[in-house]
Amino acid sequence: MNFPLITDGYFYAVAIPAVLMLGVSKSGFGAGFGSLAVPLMALAVTVPQAAAILMPLLLLMDLLGIAAFRKDFDFAFLKFLVPCGLVGTVIGALLFRVLDARTVAAIVGGFTLLFLAQRLLFPPRPDSPPPPRWLGALLTVTSGFTSFVAHAGGPPISAYVIPLRLSPVRFSATMAFFFFVINLSKWIPYAWLGLLDVRNMATSLVLLPLAPVGVWIGVRLARTISPLWFYRILYGGMGLTGLKLLWDGLA
Repeated sequence: MNFPLITDGYFYAVAIPAVLMLGVSKSGFGAGFGSLAVPLMALAVTVPQAAAILMPLLLLMDLLGIAAFRKDFDFAFLKFLVPCGLVGTVIGALLFRVLDARTVAAIVGGFTLLFLAQRLLFPPRPDSPPPPRWLGALLTVTSGFTSFVAHAGGPPISAYVIPLRLSPVRFSATMAFFFFVINLSKWIPYAWLGLLDVRNMATSLVLLPLAPVGVWIGVRLARTISPLWFYRILYGGMGLTGLKLLWDGLA
């Protein structure tokens, strides 16, 4: 008998921690741990299938995230970020069938590690100027693109937003709203690409109860953690993500 969902125990062994990390990412830690979700699940299924299974979970997580941070968005900043991110998702949709997911993973992982090395070896001074707007636009377009291909949009946009030194809550709220719009824009292209089939969606429903648990943990952390530790955890997550993506791309 063919079940309309994945029943492999190994898949759930990697999917459950992946979903919890993705939920925590909606608190603003998405630049790190959230981007590990697809690479983790790709240990058991293909990258496109992992991305498709996570789509309904992302929608619920995004709704919970923006509800928790609804009073803390930086709307002026979002007017710049969102259009750039949507350009990236269009590029991702057009190139999805011709791009190798491992190549994209290696590029994102290498870029993430280079950014971290630059921050650690040459830490910015308090009076350092913010990154130029053109660089922010390029990184945000890249974020939309890597988000579409592998739900790994956190590292590129964080390379632009982290140097702006927003408060943890403002950072978390702005990222939550940005990725809500970006993830919502992916539904029609994913359906067009044939990724939203019955088996993937049924598997998503099984994992769905984990979504609010991860978001709750992340929101609690974002509202109680000090800025110093917030960014330390952010950098740690980015480091793990960069290593994992680079390994996946080069293996």
